[in-house]
Amino acid sequence: MNALLSVEGVDVHHGDLQALHGLDLTLDEGETLAVIGANGAGKTTLLRTIAGSLRATRGEVRLDGDPIGSTPAHVRVARGIALTPEGRRIFPSLTVEENLLVGGYRGRKGPWDLRSVYELFPLVHGRRTRAGAHLSGGEQQATAIGRALMANPRLLLLDEVSLGLAPVVVKEIYAALPQVVARGTTVLVVEQDLNQALGVADRVQCLLEGRTVLEGPAATISREDVTAAYFGLQE
Repeated sequence: MNALLSVEGVDVHHGDLQALHGLDLTLDEGETLAVIGANGAGKTTLLRTIAGSLRATRGEVRLDGDPIGSTPAHVRVARGIALTPEGRRIFPSLTVEENLLVGGYRGRKGPWDLRSVYELFPLVHGRRTRAGAHLSGGEQQATAIGRALMANPRLLLLDEVSLGLAPVVVKEIYAALPQVVARGTTVLVVEQDLNQALGVADRVQCLLEGRTVLEGPAATISREDVTAAYFGLQE
């Protein structure tokens, strides 16, 4: 049985700088995988490569066993991959509801629509007529996740969910993720917050300078092991 997603020996370069070095990753349907690591570890590069905004210089990305390395990003959305980017990047001149509708433009049929997104994030429903430029950071993040869900993805990529947000807002957003998984969406979350990553994930994969230095079931990896891998302190 093929994994939903597999990343096989992937190298990615930004000009002369190599950001990923022979990276391997697998994700089964219904799983939540947290990819952690310090700034510059290659986490965002990995998500952009899966989403199609970056191309691997070596190796392959597969969805359901099919190679998608040369597939354009918009086609990957139609096939079931959606990315919530670092920094949210919602459209500031559009209302919350307009941002959500944009997310569904090239999406698939499925359980996520305006009503279900508003049920998942009540704070988004309360701001549905407000322009994106006038939202708080937490409201923007919830809107960005809702916009991705409107595409009804099989695979949801979340980049730095907690970045710049108050702890109470982060807790509320992470509390919604089990409902996302329960509706049939597989989640790959990139996160610097170790507590959040370990709390939500089935498995954890730690990157350091573009390479995997630790991976395994979240329940079997100690915080000390993760901390050592995160900072490159393994013996």
